Amino acid sequence: MTPATRVTSPRLIVALDAAEYTEAESLVERLAPLGVMFKVGLEALFGYGERIRARLEHTPGGYFIDAKLHDIPRTVGAAVRTLVHPGVRIINVHALGGAAMMEAAVQAAATRAEELEIEAPEIFAVTILTSIAPEDLRELGLSGGPGENAIRLAALARDARCAGVICGAHEVAELKSFFGTEFATLVPGIRPAGAAHDDQKRAATPRDAAQAGADYLVVGRPITRAADPFEAAQSILAEMRT
Repeated sequence: MTPATRVTSPRLIVALDAAEYTEAESLVERLAPLGVMFKVGLEALFGYGERIRARLEHTPGGYFIDAKLHDIPRTVGAAVRTLVHPGVRIINVHALGGAAMMEAAVQAAATRAEELEIEAPEIFAVTILTSIAPEDLRELGLSGGPGENAIRLAALARDARCAGVICGAHEVAELKSFFGTEFATLVPGIRPAGAAHDDQKRAATPRDAAQAGADYLVVGRPITRAADPFEAAQSILAEMRT
């Protein structure tokens, strides 16, 4: 399938998967001048959530709360309300939670943002985790491959008014073909050529993901564990734009 034609370059999101606040804060200090977005995952959210969110509130690129919410609609809506703060650009939920749950998240984000008089964060839906291989889907009782499941879940997310989905790089072109370029794709599991894939089973290089038409690329350890995180991030940004 022909990759989607990009109008703008994708955004880089740096995953702050650090055990301690001081480590995460140091990464923010070093990388914020690049204008990147930061990802606050479960480790940070539960470990030092208030501190890191306060630090990220005024960073130029804002931040993404990788909460992967998955519960009944009322509970997810209530959780989203607590996560809406200045600087939050994206909050995610699991598409497998269903249309009503995703709709509750979208509505809660809009309502709470209006109360705070801030821009509402976008709700993205996780399709199939990039740590899941095609053979793992059968164990989960899902028929078809990652692409087929991503399309099915993305259709639910779009109808629930989510801004986009989180998917593997190899599903991006097909998703863009089905849903158009305005329906955004956020791709984790990005690894520069030659880097270890770690626990990612459907990884891709920054160049491949960008050429496929991805809107956001999430990179963690290749930047945060590098000897010079600033230089590593600059290198990935350059690769995304070639």
